[in-house]
Amino acid sequence: VQLVEFGGGLVQAGGSLRLSCEASGRVLDIDAMGWYRQPPGKQRELVASITVGGITNYADSVRGRFTASRDNAKNTVYLQMNSLKPEDTAVYFCNANVPVRTIEGTTVFEYWGKGTLVTVSS
Repeated sequence: VQLVEFGGGLVQAGGSLRLSCEASGRVLDIDAMGWYRQPPGKQRELVASITVGGITNYADSVRGRFTASRDNAKNTVYLQMNSLKPEDTAVYFCNANVPVRTIEGTTVFEYWGKGTLVTVSS
């Protein structure tokens, strides 16, 4: 599975950006997908996740401002980011989970994109 993010850039506080992530390869094996971010000098953190069926989960810091969506026909997930704040500045990464079932159980393999930089100016 290969993931490529698009849509990062520079935006003023209060503005909006829409990120997209296109998956290729063994896309039929992908289960949940997610958006993570890594602010400068900090750990990577979960921003939002979305299941194949469209059930979403958000970090408290973005709930109500960000919306994750998924177009399974296009193998693409989106992250609509509104009311952006300077603290949203980070590299945003797309993540895909691929469960592999074996005799011993299920192992989940994670795939990552290279990230796209979002900078929010005050």
